[in-house]
Amino acid sequence: MTFTRHAALTIAIFSGMSVSVLAQGSQNPDQPVARISGVLLTLGELEARESGKLLQAQYQYYLSERKVLEEAIDNRLLENQAVKRQMSLDKFLEAEVYKDIKDPTEDQLKVYYEGLDTQEPYESVRGDVLQHIRDLRRTKARAAYVDNLRKTAQINILLESPTANVNTSNAYAQGDKRAPVVVVEFADYQCPYCQKVNPQIQQLKKEFGDKLTLIYKDFPLPMHASSQKAAEASRCAGEQGKFWEYHDVLFYSKLLGPDDLRDHARVLKLDTDRFDRCLDNGTEAEAVKSDLREAKDLGLTGTPSFFVNGHFFSGVIDYQALKDIINQQLNAVAAKQQMLSKK
Repeated sequence: MTFTRHAALTIAIFSGMSVSVLAQGSQNPDQPVARISGVLLTLGELEARESGKLLQAQYQYYLSERKVLEEAIDNRLLENQAVKRQMSLDKFLEAEVYKDIKDPTEDQLKVYYEGLDTQEPYESVRGDVLQHIRDLRRTKARAAYVDNLRKTAQINILLESPTANVNTSNAYAQGDKRAPVVVVEFADYQCPYCQKVNPQIQQLKKEFGDKLTLIYKDFPLPMHASSQKAAEASRCAGEQGKFWEYHDVLFYSKLLGPDDLRDHARVLKLDTDRFDRCLDNGTEAEAVKSDLREAKDLGLTGTPSFFVNGHFFSGVIDYQALKDIINQQLNAVAAKQQMLSKK
């Protein structure tokens, strides 16, 4: 498994309100990182040996980068507005962003004070309480103003999360594996977050059509007693060509008991004798455990975990965030094809 590492981050502004974010290329895998008894250990060897540990660390670094990046974009958008008004940023904020903010009344200050865990008299802390409320109101006003700026700005995020190689050779897939964007999901049928995100994933497939392929990998978590058998059951349904139908029923119904698993098979009009034998004999148990071992080797710690064209994302992601990630990859693929066509 290999990972993309970002060495630096640059922000470039084009044509007024157009913002592009550029990430510097990956580090050289042949770069030595240690010498052990006279033998060099390279960055590539380190990443290959400790890939599971490094993926999570690199993802946390990516999240920190992304947070700083979003703040930088917000600041740049405000600075652009200040330049248009021929004002300093501070004066622009006071004149435009904070102009309608009013101080709290004395009664409001006293109510706020009563909710504080303090033995100090009101008059001693009144100034601090007033400033705190002013700061809160300014923060909200600034956020609302920036949100409106973002709606009209052209912002293209090119900063990418770390990548890893995922084995998809025997996985169930929806769509052509040659599609420009492949989304691999490691999930658990009993995971409430996976249940929540599944309708959004299906909506993505409808919206992006043949540009997107969905691949499902099992990651039954140990605290979920029903998830292993549910995963096996979906694969037993897959033996009869109805993996995705069964997969969706599990997420939508949230019914994962032994009797429920058999009832789902009957509702989907599967060969129930064949399905029951598959489930009772644990025919698909090893396949599920194989996915689980891969998840652990990748260093995954929870569900859902996603790889979008190999780029790692973890946790509950809302629909717009998923859509932005896919569009980012579509833009990257298009840019690469354009570069190749010019050669």
